[in-house]
Amino acid sequence: MYPILHGTLNLLFYFIAAVAVVFSGRALFPIPNEIFRKILHFVLLGSFLVLLVSYPTWVSTALAAIIFAIVVYPILFFAERIKKYSEFTTERKSGELKQSLLLVYSMFAVVVTVCCGFFGDKYLALASFYAWGIGDAVAALVGTKYGKHKIMFHGLDGKKSYEGSFSMFFSAFITVLIILSIRGGMGFFHCIITALVVGFASAVSELYSKNGNDTVICPLFAMSTLLPLVYLFGGI
Repeated sequence: MYPILHGTLNLLFYFIAAVAVVFSGRALFPIPNEIFRKILHFVLLGSFLVLLVSYPTWVSTALAAIIFAIVVYPILFFAERIKKYSEFTTERKSGELKQSLLLVYSMFAVVVTVCCGFFGDKYLALASFYAWGIGDAVAALVGTKYGKHKIMFHGLDGKKSYEGSFSMFFSAFITVLIILSIRGGMGFFHCIITALVVGFASAVSELYSKNGNDTVICPLFAMSTLLPLVYLFGGI
């Protein structure tokens, strides 16, 4: 029981510190909305690492993620009644933050269950989720500022750009390559091949994701390409 309590306190202290720093910065400095959205995004990504290292088993990690989302959801629900809440949190539509939080933590619980529960490997969980998380953040920032060449084929509506999609691919590739290299158990060449495939799968799945469902689709695509390749190359 004590390790679970310790893990919960770690997560709580992480969010208190992160939110205090981020929102103080928002109040003191003119941070552009899109930059601030991605800062919040990275705060969320950091919490996954805290969850993975703070809880003793994959079951407690997955349950903690789900319980956290369930507890925070009503808090955000009532916070939405505060004047200028959506403006301060840079929500594009009402309820976006609480819905995204519920989705992303539920998806994190699924990834932890598969990667840690079945394969006993926290690095694979991190690679599956950070391929989306870091890639998506970089793609949004690059695409918003430099996305001059819009993608118009195969049912796409031109809202996404080649620059943003390439940034998603490259960021996911580098992220997965670094995590796999730290993890070990595979040759560097096999790590590169795996990272390239996962990066491509992440970019394509993000390209065709709509209405915020990339939170679910991208980690699933990353995980479903990562695990077979790691197994094929003798890493499992």
